Amino acid sequence: MRLTLPAMSQPRPAAPHTLPPEPALPSHIGKYRIKAKIGEGATSEVFLAHDPFSGADVAIKRVRPGVLPNSRESHFQRRFFAAEAALVGRLHHPGVVQILDAVADVDAPYLVMEYVSGGTLRRFCRADGLLPLSQIIEIGFKCAMALGYCYRQGLIHRDVKPANLLVELDGEQVTQVKVTDFGSVFNQTAEHTQIYRVGSLAYMSPEQLDGDVLDARADIYSLAGVLYHLVAGRPPFDAQQQQAIMHQIYHGQAPSLATLREGVPEALQALIERCLAKDREQRPASWEEFAQALSALSADKALARGPLQEVLDSERFTLLRSLDFFAGFGDVELWEVVRRAKWQRHTYGQALFRKGDEGNTFHIVTQGQVEVYREGKLVAQISAGSSVGEMAYLAPNPELRVHTVDILVSQQATTLAFTPDTLAQLSLPTRHLFDKAFIGVLVRRLHSAHEALAHPRRVL
Repeated sequence: MRLTLPAMSQPRPAAPHTLPPEPALPSHIGKYRIKAKIGEGATSEVFLAHDPFSGADVAIKRVRPGVLPNSRESHFQRRFFAAEAALVGRLHHPGVVQILDAVADVDAPYLVMEYVSGGTLRRFCRADGLLPLSQIIEIGFKCAMALGYCYRQGLIHRDVKPANLLVELDGEQVTQVKVTDFGSVFNQTAEHTQIYRVGSLAYMSPEQLDGDVLDARADIYSLAGVLYHLVAGRPPFDAQQQQAIMHQIYHGQAPSLATLREGVPEALQALIERCLAKDREQRPASWEEFAQALSALSADKALARGPLQEVLDSERFTLLRSLDFFAGFGDVELWEVVRRAKWQRHTYGQALFRKGDEGNTFHIVTQGQVEVYREGKLVAQISAGSSVGEMAYLAPNPELRVHTVDILVSQQATTLAFTPDTLAQLSLPTRHLFDKAFIGVLVRRLHSAHEALAHPRRVL
């Protein structure tokens, strides 16, 4: 039997609902020409803009006009704006978005930041868009290095989440990740009173939820929550009500990653579980410890990799850090070398240079060994941490750029190759460090030559 309602009790058709028109895109904010809106939140919006002075695109985050000046939202927005404005020009790391300028406009203050074209990590948190595990570990390593740099500047981010991690892409390959949005930052060097209990609940540590005194381990917990989400397609704790999520953070155990995704190595599962420990004393004690653990996972041959990931940036960074040549380089300079150098693999017997070859390329041996032959006689063995061909690079005239020896690979080797052009692309501080390292190499070689002349029986 089909039931029908009496005519009088039937609901009246709803009036068509129309959304308010989208506000017109501003043509300019300050001196910056606006090209598009690329993001928005409850009280702010982000625009892609063009800087006429530098000729580069920038991102502008502006407090949404119309926020009542004496409202609670306005109070917090002013505090968040001040926190980021205090960092203008202060953070210089390849894994951190640069804050270029802050303008305290009366109606709508705004920040000018480096523009990162690939969007955020949120798109890779969906079950239908998950990244390979090797890429996720690489992302974690780079974030750990960047947040470790921030912590050494006295900063605890307090809002590490996928939406605050911007990416650069090559197709679907994440080539770089950058930490952004320091509005919630706890600045340990600041003298003014700071806001507590800020951040995003899904990635917030128990001590941050408590409003307790924080250290690096609070952000380590949050980053582990992001990595969990990237692996599983869901955050470690999830519920409809905030109170339920808070209860899980205090008392619950995140589901095992192995039950949510096939192929998760036990070591990755154990590391993320350790970082999500309720007791921060059980987490890695520092960013360095966390980064090293992630780097060790990258080197695990059992972890499947795509064709573009034969050698990961994290492996390269860790390798360079272990070499004497780069002993004076800081993290920022090492990342420059990782990204700018031409990495090459060489098989046994392959010639890096032959006598009579002309060129200005030099190699730094990172793995393996090469041998130097003069007129067919072995005169030197060069192992990891030293350079070959630098005289041709440093030579003041073309005649000295002709190699006078044969340099052959005696053990399968990996090298970094540079030319004057590629070296010129590095920052001035990094080039100075190269010059200093070259001087060290030349001094050691002069000392060896002196020893060979003074004590000929000691040489080959």
